[in-house]
Amino acid sequence: MNVFIIDACRTPVGRYRGALSGARPDDLAATVLGALLRRNPEIRPDDVEDVWLGASNQAGEDNRNVARMAVLLAGLPLATGGVTVNRLCGSGLQAINSASAELRAGNGAIAIAGGVESMTRAPFVMPKPDSAFPREQLVFDTAIGWRLVNPKMPKEHTLSMGETAEVLAREYEIERTVQDEFALRSHRRAVAAQASGMFSDELVPVAVRRGKTEDVVTMDEGPRPDATIEALAKLPPVFVADGTVTAGNSSPLNDGAAACILATDEAVSRLHLRPVARVVATATAGVEPRRMGIGPVPAMLKALGRAGWSLDELEIVELNEAFAAQALAVLEELPIKDDRVNPLGGAIALGHPIGCSGARIMTTLVHQLMRRPSGTRAAATMCIGVGQGIATLLERA
Repeated sequence: MNVFIIDACRTPVGRYRGALSGARPDDLAATVLGALLRRNPEIRPDDVEDVWLGASNQAGEDNRNVARMAVLLAGLPLATGGVTVNRLCGSGLQAINSASAELRAGNGAIAIAGGVESMTRAPFVMPKPDSAFPREQLVFDTAIGWRLVNPKMPKEHTLSMGETAEVLAREYEIERTVQDEFALRSHRRAVAAQASGMFSDELVPVAVRRGKTEDVVTMDEGPRPDATIEALAKLPPVFVADGTVTAGNSSPLNDGAAACILATDEAVSRLHLRPVARVVATATAGVEPRRMGIGPVPAMLKALGRAGWSLDELEIVELNEAFAAQALAVLEELPIKDDRVNPLGGAIALGHPIGCSGARIMTTLVHQLMRRPSGTRAAATMCIGVGQGIATLLERA
């Protein structure tokens, strides 16, 4: 049985404490679900078997199964299920892959899958004390990094994400200037894509209330038209004193939601749907946590093997840019032509709302495929904290 992507859309990606800071993550997710159904009236709400959403935090307003909450907020039937999955950075893409697998197994004909994250609204947490009169109290910001780490975990497994990027920068001898140039290219491509309206069809406006007024957010906040190599060169390293990874050549903290409609070939025929792409193969793989950024390499190779494709057959590759050093290390191992990788910019410019990001790159990929001929082959892939990678291969229907 084949599974197809019918449509995909997303909210704009907001900066940390930016335009979407007043929007709850469950509302962001519900906004996308409602938009998908309005855009595809031939699919009735009660046709949707299940809603899969990735979310990596799940410590605040995205707790208690944000997928089910979004189903209820979006007004889908009570009979529609909702499940939240967490593969950290890969959560949104995992939700799509899992929904595809469920449909392929015969468990339904139509599903919606994607991801959501509000890093702005992620709460602070503190562990319960071990004694009645604790002498100290730890408080953790759940937006980033590890918290409540098991002391049995080897220290090299608990590096921050930025420190893992420094590991790859040293291993692959990726100079600071090369990282900054990669970051600048990401911004320039994203700015050009915005200016030419390349994101228009995938974006859903979000109304955000601020006191007595309501703002409507319609554009990604991250791309910087004023970015220059000189400005990037002035930024200090963030994670290691003599390092090369800076705020400018790393992805930022962000807010956003994205999702797609998946359908079996039977549903496509019965409802006269017009599929955009077929889900051909998916894969995940584990790597050393200290080298987590290299995760897309084994995941992509595994997916390509399952599809029987070669790397040079891929005409578009959306590679999540957690860090310039990380993305460049992956491209050392997977030599893909430059103009085929993130042609509309990547996460360094557009942002990385963690649980949403996999669905965001998939949404952008799907809309690029809409402008390509049948048979075009493409991939979405990303690294994952604690040492994993994930990949999904698509073919234009």
